[in-house]
Amino acid sequence: MASNIDYLNYVLELCREVSGITYKKMMGEFILYKDGIIFGGVYDNRFLIKKTKSLEDKGLSERIPYPNAKPMYIVDTEDPDEIKDLITKVISDLINK
Repeated sequence: MASNIDYLNYVLELCREVSGITYKKMMGEFILYKDGIIFGGVYDNRFLIKKTKSLEDKGLSERIPYPNAKPMYIVDTEDPDEIKDLITKVISDLINK
């Protein structure tokens, strides 16, 4: 099942506290970037972010975005400040790999 633009717009609204968010449509899904760094995506109308060390203690549930992919964390909060914190931590981990 592909994701729809309405759900993408909902996710982008949830990310409103984070500057530099862009997306690209790819095979019916949406890849999310912050300042050119892939941090997550919208897969089957689910907001998923990459698994990184800083998020291990957040109690987030894992989901597989598509067959044979690495697990990602599902974002199940609607709190823009909490989402900003998650994205900031993911980006920091990805930059400092």
